[in-house]
Amino acid sequence: MSIYDFKVTTIDGTETTLSEYKGKTLLIVNTASGCGLTPHYKGLQYLYETYKDQGLVVLGFPSNQFAGQEPGTNEEIKQFCELNYQVTFPLFAKIDVKGEHAHPLFVHLVENTPAPYHTGDIEWNFVKFLVNRDGEVVKQFSARTEPEAIEADIKKVLAI
Repeated sequence: MSIYDFKVTTIDGTETTLSEYKGKTLLIVNTASGCGLTPHYKGLQYLYETYKDQGLVVLGFPSNQFAGQEPGTNEEIKQFCELNYQVTFPLFAKIDVKGEHAHPLFVHLVENTPAPYHTGDIEWNFVKFLVNRDGEVVKQFSARTEPEAIEADIKKVLAI
């Protein structure tokens, strides 16, 4: 199964697939609004604004699986991100990213990250997956990796 075949729901409730992102470089991140790492939204937005014209799309997937740090509704999450971090990159409906009810997209991302760039299961909010234009997972970054710290990797995948 290709990454583009996965069904997802936007934060506004529209069902779609990731096929609209074919040919783009993706940074897929599980997010949360009440986490010590929530300021990562600022760095993610910076990366999106800086490289979207070269083909980068950041995709945010809120999850409440880590210490209940994303308890809000999808509408509350969207408002929080827009008001506090001016997020304009695509956000999706809240999902599980690990365990028995994990969304198949995140199972795929974890299982298809190549060694030595596989950091294991999703350990916390803000784990980041860099996906190339062909839909292949290039690297997995731990939750603690600041978005700006992966800028060189993004530029390499974008070939700029």
